[in-house]
Amino acid sequence: MAVLINEKIDALLEATSRSFYPTLKYLPKKIRGQIGLLYLLARVADTIADSKHGETEVLLQLLRQYNQVAQGESSTLPDFSELSKMQTNENEAKLLLNIQDVVDALQVYSSVDRALMLECLDTIVGGQILDLERFGTANEGGEISALSTDEEMDDYTFRVAGCVGIFWSKMSLEHLFTLPSEKEEQFFEKGIRFGKALQMINILRDIPEDLRFGRCYIPIDALHRYNLKPEDLMDEQNIDTFRPLYNEYLDLTNEHLEAAVDYIRMLPETQLRLKASCMLPVLIGQRTVTLLRTGNILNSEERIKVTRDEIKTYARKLLRALIIPGGVNRLLEKNKDR
Repeated sequence: MAVLINEKIDALLEATSRSFYPTLKYLPKKIRGQIGLLYLLARVADTIADSKHGETEVLLQLLRQYNQVAQGESSTLPDFSELSKMQTNENEAKLLLNIQDVVDALQVYSSVDRALMLECLDTIVGGQILDLERFGTANEGGEISALSTDEEMDDYTFRVAGCVGIFWSKMSLEHLFTLPSEKEEQFFEKGIRFGKALQMINILRDIPEDLRFGRCYIPIDALHRYNLKPEDLMDEQNIDTFRPLYNEYLDLTNEHLEAAVDYIRMLPETQLRLKASCMLPVLIGQRTVTLLRTGNILNSEERIKVTRDEIKTYARKLLRALIIPGGVNRLLEKNKDR
């Protein structure tokens, strides 16, 4: 039964994740399944919250009911068939039709592992609920709402990604290695910043798409410092005015990525697979930040992202770096601002 569940979960993972699935393959077997399952649990919540159709209150109810079932507070999932039909991504539609398999997969793991997964999922769902309450349904062409302050942005990045850094760290300490107690807090802090870095990249890369659906994650207070308002970001001619603020956030993202590099350096040298799984998103993140610095992010036609071929190239470089003494550090340093 466990083998069948794992096969279903693996197939869903491969179908729904463009960049995470290659990372997952590097992970040590002792934690690969748990981290992959958390990804799917969170992806379900994200798919519900980001549905481009439907009433806000309906999506909020579905999100809460889904989390209640996952947390073991209820045994009956709502019917997601109608929401599935609304999805433009066929893989996300399929995921919504297979939520029961995703939830059932929790039973494969120990009570400790389940508790760690569900603790993180609860934080993520809380962030998605707050997002829906703040912005409403992502309907195209509606009025634009924005975050108010940098503190709200930081809180959001923690809820939807920084908490994953804690989960990843706790899972690693539970199954793979130990750290002195005085270093654990530092390890968790850097893990949080690792997650925040990846979410900041999502925010800074997806500005035109978010604006199109009425969401602005660039805080109003920050925009006002440059005499801008959210609607101004829909005009690509405003890039020169926006660029200094945008670079501030790219600098912050780079600082978070530096913390992610420190996080990798805290991993024992014997944990090569774990190092590799952490390094790939950092390499891709560093490259993405470099691309974002040079492109016009306000131009909705100019989609800035690392290509599949580049990801494969990084994977090959990573394998070589892992077998060469000092190769990991050299690869990370060489990739910065490339």
